[in-house]
Amino acid sequence: MPAPEPEQRGLPARLAAVVLAGGRGSRLGGADKPGMVVGTRTLLTAVVSAAAGAGAGHVVIVGPSRPGIRAGADTSCKVEFVREDPPCTGPVAGLRCGLAGVHAPWVAVLAADMPFLRARHLLALLGAAGQPGARTGRPAGHGRAPAAHDAGQSPRGAILIDDAGRPQWLAGCWPAAVLRDRLDGYPGDSLRGLLGPLWPVRLSYPAGPGDPPPWLDCDTTSDLSLAREWARRSP
Repeated sequence: MPAPEPEQRGLPARLAAVVLAGGRGSRLGGADKPGMVVGTRTLLTAVVSAAAGAGAGHVVIVGPSRPGIRAGADTSCKVEFVREDPPCTGPVAGLRCGLAGVHAPWVAVLAADMPFLRARHLLALLGAAGQPGARTGRPAGHGRAPAAHDAGQSPRGAILIDDAGRPQWLAGCWPAAVLRDRLDGYPGDSLRGLLGPLWPVRLSYPAGPGDPPPWLDCDTTSDLSLAREWARRSP
């Protein structure tokens, strides 16, 4: 992975990432989903590289330890593995566990199975959410905030939406304090239930013609086959 460009280097002290990689891969027959290869690297490596490229100084991976995972060429990014207790108890438990090790004021909350997520998408999310100094990349003039934000409230995070307008709860950037406040005492196990009431900015980042969408996740064998076909066609 190329080293972060100069305008991205001001962010590491302010950004961390929590990557949820502890699922059972049940829709892939129990396979090691984060370890699946698309193109030339694993799904998990692609996500960690995107976070590091966006300026994350610390990536916390909630899931089994994988000694070969590094933040690409960015040696300034610390990669750490943690496990929720008990393991495989859902995304909310995983987020709570991962966030406990985060000290940066902003955090990207990401799935471990998005092979086409890139640093520019996270930078666009940070810009939409109001992170100081974040670049929004190419104009994504599709960013939409709900009525609560339009009425004058400060953004409380930003998430990608897919081409059908569905929110991608594991492709977002948030103020860490907002997540901690929301997690405190939250009894449920639904990410939508946890994050929906925060009214994040919903950002559309359409892929170019023939390009893979950044929000594509590989939950099923058909998803994985599609991702590999896109990777073969990509230059």
